[in-house]
Amino acid sequence: MWNRTILVTGATGFIGSHLCERLIRDGAQVRCLVRPAAPRGHRFMPPPGADSVPGDLVSGAGLEPAVKNVEIIFHLAGVTKALKPTAYHLGNVQATGNLLEACRCAGVRPRFVHVSSLAAAGPSADGAPVRESDPPHPVSNYGESKLQAEIAVRESALAEQAVIVRPPVVYGPRDRDVLQAFRAVSRGVMPQIGSGASYFSYIHVQDLVEGLLAVACCDSGGGSIFNLANPRPISWREFADISAELMGRRVWVAPVPVSAAMLFGYAADLMARIRRAPQILSTDKIREAAHHNWTCDTSLAGQKFGHKPQLSFREGVNSTLVWYREEGWLNF
Repeated sequence: MWNRTILVTGATGFIGSHLCERLIRDGAQVRCLVRPAAPRGHRFMPPPGADSVPGDLVSGAGLEPAVKNVEIIFHLAGVTKALKPTAYHLGNVQATGNLLEACRCAGVRPRFVHVSSLAAAGPSADGAPVRESDPPHPVSNYGESKLQAEIAVRESALAEQAVIVRPPVVYGPRDRDVLQAFRAVSRGVMPQIGSGASYFSYIHVQDLVEGLLAVACCDSGGGSIFNLANPRPISWREFADISAELMGRRVWVAPVPVSAAMLFGYAADLMARIRRAPQILSTDKIREAAHHNWTCDTSLAGQKFGHKPQLSFREGVNSTLVWYREEGWLNF
């Protein structure tokens, strides 16, 4: 299976870098799509043994040569934080459409694994874990753009070769987003937007990579959707307590009214525009965090191709914290 030519978009990002390393170890011929003018601050270099090919998903420049003769595409590239809503559309919807069009123009019909997000489905409306068949209702600009990208995949000429995965919160070594929550725990105060218990599904990057490989090998197509996550969600309180225990800290989970959080979000948006650098704290992310049930049903992936995450939350957090400390990203 893995002696094939595989293109990975988002290869220099958090998830993509782990996926590429695994594919290289398994003997795949890996092409990493790299935007020539991409900022270097938060990127990782493609692993040894991978070929870097230039291409711009937003403009479509260089995509046809990049997809030529590929047998599998893992499409992970996307925009997770932005200064304005149009940037989500460009980086998620237009970019996906351009990649699909490049495949059509190049005359290739690869297996197309599209990595979306649970944000495309939206939070649970009734407290029950969200199933793939539930009507989507995204609550953020980011989630809406991911849903529109899914629609582009399902309506494309590659639909029969395509499968869509929706990870929830993804954490692990090299991640910079959940790192902010770990830093809050290390300082002893963990904000929680709104009152009451808050639950979310999660997956360690190692387990997600295994799921992506399994999806690429399964016989589903036609734009099938799979939630890839640990079967048991976790509460925000449990996240804080386990993380604090592993860091040898005490932590207070501080409820923040949604109205106050939105004010912080507006201030963060303003600062991000002044600095011209989008941040994870924004009104868009607060709209998501104001909902307390970001949980998903994982039974379909287990039934269809036997996906079963191996790492418990405690094991995954411990290995992640060790990596952060060794790399100097977090002190405790």
